[in-house]
Order: sequence, then structure tokens, then C-alpha cells
Amino acid sequence: MTTVNVGVVGTGLYIPKPRMTAKELADATNGVWTEDAIINKLGILEKPIPGENDGTQEMGVRAGLDALKNTGIDPKEIDLVIGIGEEWKEYPLTTSAIYIQEQIGATNAWAIDLQQRCCTCVAAMKIAKDMMIADDSINTVMIVGGYRNGDFVDYTDKAMSMMYNLSAGGGAIILKKNYNRNVLLGSHIMTDGTMARDAGVEFGGTEKPITKENIDEAYRSLRLFDEKHMKDRLNDVSMPNWIQCIDKAFEKSGVDKKELGYLAVLHFKYSMHKYMLELLGLNEDQSIYLSNYGHMGQIDQILSLHLALGEGKVVDGTVLSMISAGIGYAWAANVIKWGPIES
Repeated sequence: MTTVNVGVVGTGLYIPKPRMTAKELADATNGVWTEDAIINKLGILEKPIPGENDGTQEMGVRAGLDALKNTGIDPKEIDLVIGIGEEWKEYPLTTSAIYIQEQIGATNAWAIDLQQRCCTCVAAMKIAKDMMIADDSINTVMIVGGYRNGDFVDYTDKAMSMMYNLSAGGGAIILKKNYNRNVLLGSHIMTDGTMARDAGVEFGGTEKPITKENIDEAYRSLRLFDEKHMKDRLNDVSMPNWIQCIDKAFEKSGVDKKELGYLAVLHFKYSMHKYMLELLGLNEDQSIYLSNYGHMGQIDQILSLHLALGEGKVVDGTVLSMISAGIGYAWAANVIKWGPIES
């Protein structure tokens, strides 16, 4: 039986030009947070915010086109487009992946949207790999999407400080069967349904539709519905679950965790970032803290890898792990061995 491998061909990005600075963010909290605290505690120097025509789907298109340019892949080579863009998009109930497929010229592909909040990219990479192994007709996959959930953040809501970093952008990553380099190895994902309704956008669904009375509030209603439960639960389980995901991903990969050379990690407060690196025995040069980007949701892992390749932090022989977490709650990690397969 022939062994199948799935490798990363390359990445693409789209980052909007407008920025929200730490000072502007502090001002938006009406002085509850200082500029210094935004920078040093939350770890945000500035973050991209959407400009004109920076819709979720359109940012995905631009990132997808960038990935095609960076890799030289013919869009007609793509067999499957997996959309990881957010549900907050130009038009509700449209399928982002199908729109992106058309706009980038991937006319031979079929397309589907996946959703697991900020865990979607790592989950989509696992699903893509499994599909490529199971289906002989799927050889090249683009995982692509855009993100701008920061639109819903009310900066005067003190409970929402953990989401003040939400930013905007698009990312794409292309995987190829039997690419024989940059191989995606094991992945592990965990979910905890006890927090399934602890956070979300309060208005706009079937339970609490948008009305003329609540419309001004509705478009700033990303909230913690049960702040105490969610924060207490995360304090108890979040870091252990992350470490378990990383451990299991390395175990499934048949790679010693001591070989980890780069961590592609989402943006969160700096103290937690530093603590995670210490737990994993990494120094700060073995990751990139996204203080100039904020948290671009599920695009963070693509962004981190893209930047690391540009800065020479990921080179042939580097073992890297993408880790993610998303409200709901979900945690995920994978392992990628960069460079050609060792014969």
C-alpha cells in the first residue's frame, strides 16, 4: 500500500490598510483601559480594521489570489475549496467558499464552508488531509477565508476585554497530496459543550431578531452571556486542553515534542503567550507575537506561518505546530515538518 502524504504548498494574505491604534482602542473604552494597559497587558500596539469593500468573502478572495500568486498554482488545479471565513459576511446564507471559488477561477473545484470559530483553520487542515487520503479525486485543496468579527465588539463592555483584539483580514493556505515536502502530520481537536452558549452575538438570530428598537445595540452585541462560568471554566481547563492537543498531535505524528521549533499561535494577552512558550520550552524567537495584527480569528495561524517564512523562523527541517482555540469551546493543534521528506 502506497503511503500518502499531504504537504503545504504555500500561503496567501490580505490585510486591510486601516488601523486602530492602542490609543484609539483605549479611548473607545471610555478610559476604562489606558493606552499603556492595552499595549502591555492585552498586547495590542495596533490592529487592522476593515476599510471600504473589505467584506469577509472579498478578503478571502484577495487572500486566495495572493496564495495562487505566491505558489504558482493554476486555479484549475484546485479540486476543493474549503471556506473558513466567518458567518459575518456580505450576505447571510451565501456560501463563501463557492463565491471565492468563482472569483479566483477554480472552476474545476467543488466548495464547502466549515465553521468552528477561531479553530476553523486547524480543523479544516485536518479535514482536508483526511479527505485527500480518502478520495482519489482530491489532490489539491485551498483553505481560505476572511474575518471581521471585531465589528460586533462593544469596547465599553468591560467583560469583553478578551475580545478587544479582534481585527480583520483574510488568509489562504494550499495543500497538495504527495507534495513530498512541508508535510502535515498529526492533528488533535477537543471541544467542550459546557460553554456552547457562554458567548456569541446576542441579537440577529431566531431567538432575538433585530428590530427597529434594538438595532443600534444589535450590531455591537458580541457578548459573554455567562461571563463567570466561561472565565472560571477557561481558567480550569484551557491550558491543560491546549497542552493535551499539542501532546496528542505530536504523538499521532510520531515526532518527539522536543523537536518543536516554531509555534504558530493566535493572538492573546502577552502574559499567556509568554507562559505558553515557557511550558513548551520555547524562546520568543520561536514564535511571532501578533501585537501589530491583533486576533484575526482563524486566520492567525496562516498569518503566523506566512510571517515566519518571511522572517526565516521556519526553514527546511523546522518542526512547527499550529495551535488555536475558539468560543464554543474548542482547542486544536497540528504538527508540520517543513522541508522535503527525508528519504
